[in-house]
Amino acid sequence: MDAIFDDGAPSPCPEPFNLADYVLAGGAATPEKIALQIVRPTGAERWSYARLSAAVLGTGTGLLSLGLIPGDRVLMRLGNTVDFPVVFLGAIAAGLIPVPTSAQLTAAEATVLARTVEPKLIVAGPGVALPEGDWPVLDAAAVSAFHDRPPCRIDRGPSDRPAYIVFTSGSSGRPRAVVHAHRAIWARRMMWAGWYGLTAADRLLHAGAFNWTYTLGTGLMDPWAAGATALIPGAGVEAQALGLLLKRFDATIFAAAPGVYRQMLKSGARLDLPRLRHGLSAGEKLPDTTRAAWEAATGRPVHEALGMSECSTFVSASPHRPAPPGATGYPQPGRRLAVLEDAGAPVPRGLPGMLAISNRDPGLFLGYLAPEAETKDRFHGEWFLTGDIVRMAEDGAVTYLGRSDDMMNAGGYRVSPLEVETAMAAHPAITDCVAVELRVKADASIIALAYTGDDVSEAELEAFAATRLARYKQPRLWRRVDSLPRGANGKLSRRALRQSLGDTSDPA
Repeated sequence: MDAIFDDGAPSPCPEPFNLADYVLAGGAATPEKIALQIVRPTGAERWSYARLSAAVLGTGTGLLSLGLIPGDRVLMRLGNTVDFPVVFLGAIAAGLIPVPTSAQLTAAEATVLARTVEPKLIVAGPGVALPEGDWPVLDAAAVSAFHDRPPCRIDRGPSDRPAYIVFTSGSSGRPRAVVHAHRAIWARRMMWAGWYGLTAADRLLHAGAFNWTYTLGTGLMDPWAAGATALIPGAGVEAQALGLLLKRFDATIFAAAPGVYRQMLKSGARLDLPRLRHGLSAGEKLPDTTRAAWEAATGRPVHEALGMSECSTFVSASPHRPAPPGATGYPQPGRRLAVLEDAGAPVPRGLPGMLAISNRDPGLFLGYLAPEAETKDRFHGEWFLTGDIVRMAEDGAVTYLGRSDDMMNAGGYRVSPLEVETAMAAHPAITDCVAVELRVKADASIIALAYTGDDVSEAELEAFAATRLARYKQPRLWRRVDSLPRGANGKLSRRALRQSLGDTSDPA
């Protein structure tokens, strides 16, 4: 049997449509219900659905009052505050196109993104680095004043028009601007049964910050669209406090990256979570050791998902269909996926190949902002090529085997080695350098940089990296070498370098 999974077409997105309107409609029948709690060991800040809706639609009005018109792009440089989802949804409600970005980015990195999307406005939080150039900037304090404005008129239109843009690390080393349609939020309904087991009665605690797209989708918009309650730790809450928050605030579902699970389990103590049904994991491969330790400490399963910026998650385990041992999960109901050989034909089930998503999937992005050729290069006929190497079993279970390129994973963020190498090659003492993901323990990996040139102290390299790379992109291990390993054809061997640095794993 060929490695193709086709569960039929999902229900069509309503027309006309607006992403923010759809998200807010989930709580329209229960306006006084708590939509959001920002939780801390000392207490919680509560937002009802009525307050959330008023803040979002008032923000839409405020943004339009600045002279913006539907279709204009708004670059978001906001910290870990509730302003992040409010501005995101407020812009979309008004027909604007928000571009969320990580607050960890340096000014140089933010400049590259701004020049790519050419925003009409930058919304900035205190202390967040701004791009160079003469861009109009609105500070977060002014945004808060928008909450009390009259509601904006919701901009409804075709569901396949652009709604928002996110950035992902490209294999070329230049971040790619991924353009998503309004229908992307409708497609996320396939995750409710295929991953979350989400209902309106749930209280979902996401361990991430407001300004992470994983939190924005899984932790906020999906619970709100379902009429559930979202729980987000306040800024500065450490992973060790999450067990207490899960219990104190009656969380029924917990979502986090694998690294957070590892930090929570460091003490080895049992976690008493009587209301929790299960955990969710995404962003990077969940190690079997971490899964086993979590289940031993809590008595609750954790369900993993595989996805990417261009289509969010599409393969996952779920309460209704747990993954077999070693597998990530199953294609979500309504998806059409395939595992392809190099020539583009489906491989037989049981053999490895590249995971591909049908261009019929309503959650698939519209394309990269520029250049157009980058979008075409990722498609083979009907199929969008993810770059992930997997194996599909006879029953449809998908096992993740690795990446077909050299992309690295840092705490749930995909990072291009070329981006790190380009930044560090500017150091005057470095003649050549290579960045690799290095597994240092069975359940943890770091970014390492090997370089040729003059011997330089780690402190100097770290200080140099801090001015050019976001914290999660900065190498944690530095190694000066006499030469970089290359094959007979002169091509760099990242695998050989990983092994010489002490990585005994053999990623695909």
